[in-house]
Amino acid sequence: MNRKITTILLLLSIMLFSSAAHANVIGIASGRQGSLGYNTGVAVTKILNTQAKMVSRLQPMAGTAVYIPLINRGEMDFGFCNAVEAKFSYSGTGNFEGQKNPNLRAVALMFPLRTGLMVVADSGIKTIADVYTKRKSLRVSAEYTASSIIKYYIAGALANGGMTYDDLIKVPVSSFVEGMMALGEGKVDLTLISLGSGASHKVNTKLHSRGGIRYVSLDASPEGVARFKKYLPAAEIFRMEANKAFPGLQEPANIVKIPWMMMTYQDLSEETVYKVTKTIAENLEALGKAFGAFKLAKLKDLAPEIQVPYHPGALKYYKEAGVSVGK
Repeated sequence: MNRKITTILLLLSIMLFSSAAHANVIGIASGRQGSLGYNTGVAVTKILNTQAKMVSRLQPMAGTAVYIPLINRGEMDFGFCNAVEAKFSYSGTGNFEGQKNPNLRAVALMFPLRTGLMVVADSGIKTIADVYTKRKSLRVSAEYTASSIIKYYIAGALANGGMTYDDLIKVPVSSFVEGMMALGEGKVDLTLISLGSGASHKVNTKLHSRGGIRYVSLDASPEGVARFKKYLPAAEIFRMEANKAFPGLQEPANIVKIPWMMMTYQDLSEETVYKVTKTIAENLEALGKAFGAFKLAKLKDLAPEIQVPYHPGALKYYKEAGVSVGK
């Protein structure tokens, strides 16, 4: 009898230990492999596991429209989105119209996200004015059911040139990565691709015989910027010089820049969020080696103005580190 009791107690102990271990695993949501969100998540997960000894696991999903509600409900611990979508999802506006996510909390700026409209290099299109000229015959990726914020990027860029989606031929895609790959597969003539993303290199290689891919240079005039900001108020149009290291930058181009944020939910423990924030802030160099976009991150800029409250755990670290926090 004693042996049976001992065996039962041992099994119960193992079960309880396994449950506790599972409960302590940090879940980090990201986009699909090849997306900028995925690369961000890989770098952050690696740093948390190696530097903070926090057991974290990356969970790739179709896109932000899928995982932001999961974070809001506490079913995922962290995830990434741009500052505009953070506002939309928190307030139930934009691509989250009528779907408030009031439990979302901001953690930290990962880096400024750089992206823009992309075409095949031999298309004859170099500027948004060229898109306007050819608009009736151009196929553009649309809908983005799993990454619905992407259509706001594209709509903003089209508005920058005096157009709407209805001026072009819309080709439905489900996710950001699918939209990027559609250009390489010849299914669309115009799509959105993040600078330096894994997918940008894949698409560029696929289109090598046609000169690769090229960013469409946007209109940086005050009027053009104003039209653009009606869709992406937290974003800006900025100039990138030619750089062969980045597919699409054969020549200088005006593309899009917007804060790329890490998000969590309000009930996650202050200790956990503090430790995650501290680990990211104190390992920016290592993050930059893991994923080049992090080389743009600076400690003083980790808490920009964003229309979502910061988590108390993040605020605790920023106060200690003397980092100014936006509202």
